[in-house]
Amino acid sequence: MNYRNGNYAAFYVVEPFKETNLGAYAAKDFVYYNLLRAWNASDSRFPFIDSHSKNYNVRDGSNWEATLKPRIRERLRSSKNIVLFLSSVTKNSVALREEVDYGINHLFLPVIVVYPEFRIKICENGKILRDVENLWSKIPKFRDSMKNVPTLHVPNNKELIKLGLEDKKFMVQTAGTAGTYTFRR
Repeated sequence: MNYRNGNYAAFYVVEPFKETNLGAYAAKDFVYYNLLRAWNASDSRFPFIDSHSKNYNVRDGSNWEATLKPRIRERLRSSKNIVLFLSSVTKNSVALREEVDYGINHLFLPVIVVYPEFRIKICENGKILRDVENLWSKIPKFRDSMKNVPTLHVPNNKELIKLGLEDKKFMVQTAGTAGTYTFRR
């Protein structure tokens, strides 16, 4: 059994991936993933353990069935949760569908959903904002599966993301009850 201490970051990258000088670094959702990595690099107390750094990198032109899908699954199996970046540019890509389906419906990984375009609040009067809920339909597999695991919804706020990463209810080994959660401020 894998040592499940990683945080699997799921984010949209344009398919087919266009190799440029910037590559994925120019993709909006990838930028937010890199922000997590930067917070971790500059703050030893920020509890992000990148599951993507646990096995070989893949090339953009790699074969889906032979290389990409098995690597995604290997990384998910070594993870304690999924950190999903969901924004207005997110699309229902093959990779995101696989990450969500395998991670939630097969491994029962809790999900911490980060909404990059919301910096302060995603709730009002205890209810998730309609603009946030509308983003769920960008990945129907996520929208339809998130009820199967504890799912924490947070704005793109370092301290709230840190609290989510530290919360045992959102780790597969100690997961809380399946359902939708937010932080109350």
